[in-house]
Formats: sequence, structure tokens, C-alpha cells
Amino acid sequence: MKHQREIKRIYKHERVRRHIDGTPQRPRLCLHRSLKNLSAQVIDDLSQKVLFGRSTLSKDIREKVKDGGNVEGAVVFGELFAAKVKAAGITKVAFDRGGYIYHGRIKAFAEGARKGGLEF
Repeated sequence: MKHQREIKRIYKHERVRRHIDGTPQRPRLCLHRSLKNLSAQVIDDLSQKVLFGRSTLSKDIREKVKDGGNVEGAVVFGELFAAKVKAAGITKVAFDRGGYIYHGRIKAFAEGARKGGLEF
């Protein structure tokens, strides 16, 4: 059974998703946060495809990020994720925080991604 906090987060995420859509010109950057890791995906909602996805558990990211569960790791993960997404040809995204508060690791990832060159 899901905890009440997770149910509230899902409700917030659904509310935000009514206003955010990923298009081929500006796909949606969706985040998921667990206790120890972060995962991010770039999604085109019109064609219902994930264009790019990585996690702090990915082998190439794991070499540079020692702990994905803290703010420093989130900043580094954001920079590395932005570099990989830019290499795939995507520069502008719509940021979907996944129902999480824009604070802590979510904010650190966003700042790192902006520093890496993504526009949102």
C-alpha cells in the first residue's frame, strides 16, 4: 500500500501534467526521486516515446557521481545529463518536477542542467 505522502505527490504530478506536454520541439524533462537515486527522462508526449533517459545508477554516470542521494550528486548528474541530451540534439525542454517540491535535489538537478546548457 502506498503512503499518504506518495499519494499526494502523484495527485500533484497529475495536476501539473494537465498543463505540461512534451512536443518534438520542446520535449518534457521528467524527474523521479528515490531515497538514494535520481532518474530523468526526456519524453515526446505526442509520439509517446522516451527520447533519452538516464539515472544515477547508469554506468557512465555512476563513475562520476558517488552518491545520487544528495544535492552535490544531483548537480553533477544534472550537468552530465544536459551534456548527453545536447549531444542527442535537444536544447529546449519543459521541466516536469514530478510532483516534488522545487527544493533540494530537484532544484540542484535543475540548476545543474541549466549550467550544462539546457533551456527551460
